[in-house]
Amino acid sequence: MDVAALWDFARPEASELRFRQAIETASGDEVLILRTQIARTWGLRGDFDRARAELDAIAPALASSGPEVRVRHALELGRTYASATHPAKSRTPQSRETARGHFERARRLAGEAKLDALAIDAIHMLAFVDTAPADQLEWGRQALAVCVASSQPDARRWEASIRNNIGYALHQLGRYDEALVEFNRALEIRRRGTNAAATRAAQWMVAWTLRAQGRTDEAIAMQLELERECDAAGAPDPYVFEELEILYRSRGDEARAAHYAGRRKPAGQAAPK
Repeated sequence: MDVAALWDFARPEASELRFRQAIETASGDEVLILRTQIARTWGLRGDFDRARAELDAIAPALASSGPEVRVRHALELGRTYASATHPAKSRTPQSRETARGHFERARRLAGEAKLDALAIDAIHMLAFVDTAPADQLEWGRQALAVCVASSQPDARRWEASIRNNIGYALHQLGRYDEALVEFNRALEIRRRGTNAAATRAAQWMVAWTLRAQGRTDEAIAMQLELERECDAAGAPDPYVFEELEILYRSRGDEARAAHYAGRRKPAGQAAPK
C-alpha cells in the first residue's frame, strides 16, 4: 500500500476522505496504518485531541500488529505533542519530552524493522523537540546518514528535504558557505524530479543565502527568475517579493523596492498610513 500516494498535505480533509475510502477495501495492518494517517490529518488541522482519540482507539491492536503499524502509531502520537502545527504556547517542556519519547520509540522500532523512511521521519521530527539550530543540525545529519546509506527508494526521496533542513540550520548559525553547499545539493536533486513548486522553493533558499553572503547581484538575478516562473505558474510568491524588496533597498533603489513591497501585499490590502 502506497500511503504517500493518498496524501495531499495542503488538503488534510481531502486526504482523510481518501484514507477512509481506502479502508473499505483494506484488511489487517493496512486498516491500522490508514487510521494512523487519519489521525495525522487531524493533527494537521490542529485538532490534537481528536488525533489522539483515533490513535487511542487502535492502541489495543498494536500488540498483534506488524512493526510498521507500531512505528507509525508512535510517530503520529509524537506529532500530537510536537510538530510544525503546534502554536508556540503549547510547546511546553513536558509536551516536548512526551513527544521525544514517542519519536525515539518510533526511531528504534523503525531501525529494528529496517523501515528506513520511517526512521528518517522520526529523526527529522526530533528537530521539533530540540529547536536550537545546533541541535537541528545534528538531527539533520543523523537523518542524512540513514538516507544516504539506504537502498530503499522511499528513504532516498528524503534527501532533498533533509539537505534543506541542514542548510537552514547552518544558515541560522551564520555558516553561510556551508549552508549554500547544502541548498545547492537540494536544488540539484529537486531539478531531477517533477515537483516544480519544490524546485522553486529550493531555488529561493539558494538566493536567500546568496543575499546573506552579500552576493546581491546573483541573489537578485535568481529571485527575478523565480518571479517569472511563479507568475507563469499562476502562483506569485510573496516571499520572492519580500526578498526583492530587501535586495533593491540594500542597493538604494527605493522605486524598485516599493514596487515589490506593493506586490507582496495581499489583494485588497490598503497601504499603511
